[in-house]
Amino acid sequence: MNRRRWLALLITAQVLLLGGIAGSYYAVDAMGKEIQLRTKPVDPRNLLYGDYAHLHYEISDVPRQLWRGDEESLQNEPVHVLLSPQKTIYRVKGVYPDRPETSEEEVVLQAKASSFGEQIHLKYGLERYYVPENTGKTLEGQRRPMRVRVKVAPWGQAKISALEPYPEKSSTYR
Repeated sequence: MNRRRWLALLITAQVLLLGGIAGSYYAVDAMGKEIQLRTKPVDPRNLLYGDYAHLHYEISDVPRQLWRGDEESLQNEPVHVLLSPQKTIYRVKGVYPDRPETSEEEVVLQAKASSFGEQIHLKYGLERYYVPENTGKTLEGQRRPMRVRVKVAPWGQAKISALEPYPEKSSTYR
């Protein structure tokens, strides 16, 4: 092949790769199932990116009894977390080393697991939510549970679609 064909092939491959990445992000909105999670916001500020809310979910720390794999170390291991709805909020049903089968209303989120005695700490990659400039202090002052709306695509990709106050009548975190 001559040099021009290689260059054209390389440019085409890069455009397809970037288009695929962007397309998968928008496909989560179009084909994803919306779930609701409870969280407490903590507001740090990043000089490069602005205000964001660091979110700590109810489903971030779960009892070790929910682990459905071999008794191995869970230090930064990728796992699959099966969530099922309890009223309007999704809660952890089990933590698996491989993707489990799900029913119609259940979803699976991918996470990194760390084990600390009787607890498993899970990081979902949904712990940062960027907010408009100068609104982070408002979130920090709330100190009450928030409802996070998350879209989960059938292939497991997830993204936060909204962060909103949790109804007043339920002020306890757990």
